[in-house]
Amino acid sequence: MSVETLFEIRFPAKAERLCKVRALVKKTADEVGCCSELTDKLVIAVNEACMNVIQHAYKGDELGEIVLQMLNNDGKVHFKIVDYANPIDLDSVKPRDLDDLRPGGLGTHFINEIMDECDRGHLEAGNGNYLEMTKKIS
Repeated sequence: MSVETLFEIRFPAKAERLCKVRALVKKTADEVGCCSELTDKLVIAVNEACMNVIQHAYKGDELGEIVLQMLNNDGKVHFKIVDYANPIDLDSVKPRDLDDLRPGGLGTHFINEIMDECDRGHLEAGNGNYLEMTKKIS
């Protein structure tokens, strides 16, 4: 089976846009045969990843743009999230200590727990960042 692009969307780096992103991920994951539990987890991972871009890469600059792709690759769903913010410090992208009880800061933890593979890096010439996440569905 070849890689099938399920969707690619571009949207402003605004938290209020994530409602539509969550709905699209849910609908598409259901269509490719994910069970409801896995679908819910994928929605959480994508939402957290996009929120991290909004808060930490763009630092709330709503003029920023996020590109999200969802692919079906032979029984695996693959997400690629791209931003055009300044390159982030990749060494600082890690979950906080779970014993540190306070709101927020668990997005990276959820992503790592939900996904089978994660890869992040910088776009060529330092023109942004990417996160790729893969989860086996069959």
